[in-house]
Amino acid sequence: MSPAMQSRGKKVTVPDNLYTVILAVALCAVLATSAFVAYQCYSQYGTIFKIQ
Repeated sequence: MSPAMQSRGKKVTVPDNLYTVILAVALCAVLATSAFVAYQCYSQYGTIFKIQ
């Protein structure tokens, strides 16, 4: 048996649902930040995107 094979332990398995929850939390954080920035821009400048 080679040393590389001995150093490997059991594979750590993580349920797919955990990755889905992490992705959903990250997506919600991005959407909430975008909505907050849009609201602040509208409340301070009267428009979200102003093209001059």
